[in-house]
Amino acid sequence: MKAPEYVTAESVFIYVSVPGEPGTRDIITDALERGKTVLVPKCDGDNMLAVKIRSLDDLRPGAFGIPEPIEGEAWSGGIDLAIVPCAAASRDLNRLGHGRGYYDRFLAGREIFKLCLCFDKLLCDVPAETHDIKMDMVITETAKMRRQSLRIEHICTHGVQI
Repeated sequence: MKAPEYVTAESVFIYVSVPGEPGTRDIITDALERGKTVLVPKCDGDNMLAVKIRSLDDLRPGAFGIPEPIEGEAWSGGIDLAIVPCAAASRDLNRLGHGRGYYDRFLAGREIFKLCLCFDKLLCDVPAETHDIKMDMVITETAKMRRQSLRIEHICTHGVQI
């Protein structure tokens, strides 16, 4: 991953991908190899916790069949970067989740750079509600959209690397 926010991040909160989502296992492995604090989601009722892992071996299927940490307490430190999944995303950095609001609740009120991974075919108009958290960057296979202050910069290239 080449995004400057990833390179400089000391702590990364990242979803563990399942089939049908942009893969994150290589990113998780890279972050661990670079010595970053890697945090992954763990569902706790209606809330989501960030739990530190040391290896992909720390994960087992949890809520909704999504890999989660086997054990560990909620991370109480800062988080530099959040890499989040989507059902769809828009060029104006709105994200449609999977309908339960876990990420919106988790990200609300936190100063974290929010990066959404999305497939090109899922890039479309996404309406936003007041509780929806806007992303700082959306990356697809061929495009990058990034918030620059109060405007959105569209960077479109082929073969985008995260």
